[in-house]
Amino acid sequence: MFCGSSTGSDPIYAEASRNLGRLLAREGIGLVYGGGSVGLMGEIADAVLSSGGEVTGVIPHALWAREVGHRGLTDLRIVDTMHERKALMADLADAFIALPGGLGTLEEIFEIWTWAQLGLHAKPLGFLDVNGFYAALMEFLERAVRERFLRDPHRAIAIVDADAEALLKKFDTWQPARVEKWITREET
Repeated sequence: MFCGSSTGSDPIYAEASRNLGRLLAREGIGLVYGGGSVGLMGEIADAVLSSGGEVTGVIPHALWAREVGHRGLTDLRIVDTMHERKALMADLADAFIALPGGLGTLEEIFEIWTWAQLGLHAKPLGFLDVNGFYAALMEFLERAVRERFLRDPHRAIAIVDADAEALLKKFDTWQPARVEKWITREET
């Protein structure tokens, strides 16, 4: 899970995070996230935990105090760097969801998306588009497809839905994009 260390300006974001957390617990899906106790990160972790679910947090030493690391998790992993954090989260997770967030959220989900595009993993990823938060970003990506900076199959890797249950159902039927083999001049 990638999401903000802030709750945003509209209470709907925190509500959606809590609802998703309860849904994950009800479905027996453990949460892997950035380990913070504040913002949407804290909201979703607390909702999973209070609903009887399991939560694994991964946080670098440098952010432990800064993000007010969550001290009540099922499993807490403290790592040295952000690179280690992202790699461990990617290894531990079976799928990825971006809730609303800022630069960190976007950087994390886009790296996971790029890894899928390159064939480095075949795990579903998606955006929970709460209150149309990601609508403009998706419009930009559609333009990138039209302008041929992004291939349509690579754009289609990411699932977007405003409903958490629908997003999880789409994950169940998700198929990885066909990764094209890179051919060197010597092979042609």
